[in-house]
Amino acid sequence: MQPDSLVFGASGLIGRFLVAELLSRGHTVAAAARGGGDALTAWLTGRNVPVDGLAIVRADITRPGLGLPPDELAAVRDVYNCAGRYAFGLTAEEARATNVTGALHVLDWAATRSELRRVVHVSGYRVSGVEGPPDYRRLGSYEASKVEADAAVRVRARERGVPLSIANPATVLGSGQFVGLASLVSDLWHGRLPAVPGGREVFVPVVDAGYLAAFLARLPEHEEGAYWVLDDRTPVLPELIGLLAGHMGVRAPRRTIPVGLLRLLPRALTGADPETLSFLSVDRYDTASAEAFAGRAGLRMPPTGAALRAWADDLVAARFGATGTPRGPYGYQQVAGTATWISGERERPGHVLLHGLPLDSRSWEEVADRLDGPVLAADLPGLGRSGPARGPVADWLAELLAGTRPVLVAHSLACVPALRYAAAHPDRVSRLVLVAPAFLQPPSPWLTRTPPAALLLRRMSASRLAGTLGVPEGPAVTAAAADLARPGQARRVVAALRAAHAARDEARRLLARVSVPVEIVTGSADPLSVAVDRPVTTIAGAGHYPQLTHPGEVAAAIR
Repeated sequence: MQPDSLVFGASGLIGRFLVAELLSRGHTVAAAARGGGDALTAWLTGRNVPVDGLAIVRADITRPGLGLPPDELAAVRDVYNCAGRYAFGLTAEEARATNVTGALHVLDWAATRSELRRVVHVSGYRVSGVEGPPDYRRLGSYEASKVEADAAVRVRARERGVPLSIANPATVLGSGQFVGLASLVSDLWHGRLPAVPGGREVFVPVVDAGYLAAFLARLPEHEEGAYWVLDDRTPVLPELIGLLAGHMGVRAPRRTIPVGLLRLLPRALTGADPETLSFLSVDRYDTASAEAFAGRAGLRMPPTGAALRAWADDLVAARFGATGTPRGPYGYQQVAGTATWISGERERPGHVLLHGLPLDSRSWEEVADRLDGPVLAADLPGLGRSGPARGPVADWLAELLAGTRPVLVAHSLACVPALRYAAAHPDRVSRLVLVAPAFLQPPSPWLTRTPPAALLLRRMSASRLAGTLGVPEGPAVTAAAADLARPGQARRVVAALRAAHAARDEARRLLARVSVPVEIVTGSADPLSVAVDRPVTTIAGAGHYPQLTHPGEVAAAIR
């Protein structure tokens, strides 16, 4: 196979979306990826992108000749440079090595290709058309190096007679983008954003990764030029933050703090990296040429709000880069007025899994993987990743399960609302499975903890929480510990625990009279304290969280 396209920085966010676009359009692609191409190939395969036309090459753009044999990739027509060091706190030498010197090396190598049609250089929306040498001290090494590179590649292209197109994208929205604006969204979700940085007219534009990739892929087929590729419909920053806050069910800050004041305050107080402050600007950008090109190429930018909300879902799913991104579908949906985190199939699930305390729906992942058919798991209102409840949990569950008739599986605390639902809607539940039902066991010692339980829970590390629960420290426990540190989360966990305790007698009465088939699953180390006239499966060696310690046995019992 002789690749017709070469993508540098193929393992990065823009690079991998571009490789996917090129392959989907029938191109043969050489991908220069750091550390080998296994991760890139897995990402492409996971998105059902054909990889027959993909070749992985090793290259180092900081070296003249890129470390490639002179006669290699002779048939390459289109060269895309998506490589760059997108990080703050770099020295000038570190930033220039890739962003400036590396970009010039790519251009020089491309000039030796006899079949070359175009070099496409990915720059940045804040760096194009800047007059004079950049001020590294004022701008910071990252932005200054990109300003320098933008001018340098134009000069070198003219000198070498290389056809050049430059794309100046804004903040790119896509799965895996955890820097820049993502840090602001992280602070919002974690309750660490008391005010929106900048004034009320600050404009931080965005662009969808898929749209940007489609734009880049078509540039060689058309004319040379430089294009600001951004969504001019992006809301001003306070409105953008408000949109995301409503989607994620968190409180949006009402105040703004001027950039000048942020520069004066110590970083330890603001948490703001000084290099990011120049991006808090009211500047607007001339997108006319990019819009005209998109029209000729038949491209249409996706709706801004939908792109922002989908990106927020990706951020939360990956815990802002702390964990891997789980398999989809996932994301926030409005259920009875509550911003609800949902994983899996909502339309016609065969199984619906409700979590107990202090976990979220991720605690069911290993069980869900072992069940047949579509599975729905949701974070209960006010718990896990879901926003605070906007009404009774009964209303929330009724709307969540409207039009379905699943096997309803509930753990511990969730057994009470599951029983209430089954009693009220017996025709909408095919079977009820209660895992470690707390209302049939001794009361939790956390009800009487001193110091207060909420204070203890909020300060717990993942390892200490795992020890308290008697389970291994894994992704579900790590996620639970992170959730408990969010404002109000630990308090809501304790309130839910007390409400479940108050409903113990009601739950026992419901269990005795509910008409749907009921099965109980418990661990040998966590036995029932009340005799019941229902089938009971006991898992040897399991405690109160068998879905974490014995997922295979729990799945078998559910099946």
